[in-house]
Amino acid sequence: MSQSATPARSGTAGPLSGVLVADFSRILAGPYATMLLADLGADVVKVEGPHGDDTRTWTPPVRDEVSTYYLGINRGKRSMALDLRDEADARIARELARRADVVIENFKPGGMAKYGLDFDAVRRDNPGVVYTSITGFGSGPGRHVPGYDLMVQAISGLMSLTGDPDGPPYRAGISVFDVMAGNHATIGILAALRHRDTTGEGQLVEVNLLSSALTGLVNHSSAFVAGGTVPYRMGNAHPSVFPYEPLPTADNDLIVTAANDGQFRKLCEVLGIPRVADDPRFARNADRTAHREQLRPLLVEQLAERGAGEWFELLVEAGVPSGPINTIDGGFAMAERFGLEPVITVGEGERAVPTTRHPIRFSATPATYLLPPPELDEHGDVLRTWLSGPEEKNRD
Repeated sequence: MSQSATPARSGTAGPLSGVLVADFSRILAGPYATMLLADLGADVVKVEGPHGDDTRTWTPPVRDEVSTYYLGINRGKRSMALDLRDEADARIARELARRADVVIENFKPGGMAKYGLDFDAVRRDNPGVVYTSITGFGSGPGRHVPGYDLMVQAISGLMSLTGDPDGPPYRAGISVFDVMAGNHATIGILAALRHRDTTGEGQLVEVNLLSSALTGLVNHSSAFVAGGTVPYRMGNAHPSVFPYEPLPTADNDLIVTAANDGQFRKLCEVLGIPRVADDPRFARNADRTAHREQLRPLLVEQLAERGAGEWFELLVEAGVPSGPINTIDGGFAMAERFGLEPVITVGEGERAVPTTRHPIRFSATPATYLLPPPELDEHGDVLRTWLSGPEEKNRD
């Protein structure tokens, strides 16, 4: 629980109510993590430099002249602009860190020390702090290398797996490892808070993009580490399962997945070729994978009889995983169709902003969406006044 309640935030509902987060992070991984924490009731104070988070200027697209990139990862927070090179502002930042339950930053390793905001300095005045540091390549020999998602996609090997077999490597369509590192940071923070609840001790939580990438490559990492195999680009094909890729229909491609023998038999029945499931070349997954070039034409021939939408309904009804290849609007439309209510609106009137719903559902402590993404230094005056005055002890 926070050492002191911030103005107008006492008693906020949510499983993390009473947890004060001093957020010195920028761009994506850290802000994504702190947005998730804010959704769950944490009081997040976003500390920005005089010119604001870089993503405020990452346009287009925009909504009301504000970057949608920034809007998508900063709801639920209060903004305070501080120039850490100015000693008066640095003192305010240190006082915030002293009162905080969680400090999170993604400066270059060692970058916070010159402001007296590194883990050792903060811990001296705040021994229960959960201090979370997100870097590109850790705090060891790779500390000098800047950490950007695209670099990590390249260095980790992900790009070597993405694209057509005979084409160039490609980046993923999103900053996948920034998001993954943000999730890992959130998990680390929650685990460290649990540890503090039982011991009273804070600790340093370190997350780096490359480690998040290597664990996130899952089966491909295991292929190398456990099997000595270096995976390679296969386009949309899966190295260990077939069918598990887009296949053409009468109109559009359709994702068709038969990850076990039962699903494959159902697929063949829906396609009207049950005999194929009895063919010894295709009886087991390993057989289908080995003979995929013989099996694919048989499936494609049948799929050509109907369109992707019709096949999707028939296959899903039979218990065969499949799906259309949507654009983003189609993805949201399907989420609406499935009752997932993917869009929530934060704020009111001119400040109302549609954003994507928190991904976790809680039966007792649902996510809350109290504040729209803040304007730069929107809450600076009230927060500076609070930090300059005596602490009001939190009664939560």
